[in-house]
Amino acid sequence: MASSKFGMACLLLVLCMVVPILATDYTVGDTAGWTTGVDYSSWTKGKTFKIGDNLVFNYPPSHTVDEVSSSDYSSCTVGNSISTDSSGATTIALKTAGTHYFICGVMGHCGNGMKLAVKVESGSSSTTPSKTPSSSSASPSADTPSTTTTTPSTTTTTTSTNTSSSWSLSPFVAYWVATATTLLVMVVIS
Repeated sequence: MASSKFGMACLLLVLCMVVPILATDYTVGDTAGWTTGVDYSSWTKGKTFKIGDNLVFNYPPSHTVDEVSSSDYSSCTVGNSISTDSSGATTIALKTAGTHYFICGVMGHCGNGMKLAVKVESGSSSTTPSKTPSSSSASPSADTPSTTTTTPSTTTTTTSTNTSSSWSLSPFVAYWVATATTLLVMVVIS
């Protein structure tokens, strides 16, 4: 009886350890970071954002990260932000499904393209990002799933490397790792 309870406790522990592995950190703008002159609507193409993922904004002190409403995003209205940060390193945890809108609160920066709309899907991250940087253009790379994000268009063209996300396990692999670990623990304690 005691070994059964211990086995269940081990199973719960393993599952709690696997779930955070499924989240993905996306560095906004890749190596360019959060700045003017980057086409963030192109940056989101080919990325699937899920609840539990994080947006990592890296920027100099001359910028801010303001989460705003859809209408403030469309009109680049500053001063009504839901949240704001100017620390130079802002991490936004994606906790709810739906579209989240971000702009730079410095006058003129949003109008110059410093705006990001991210559609967040429910469920854990299922993207297994590339471990090596690859050059990206307007079309997503072959190893990244495609998604469509509708945002007001901004015409800015840049080229960047795809280093935006941290490595994570796919849910399929995570399931089998958790299952194998649980079976191993149960065999050891039997």
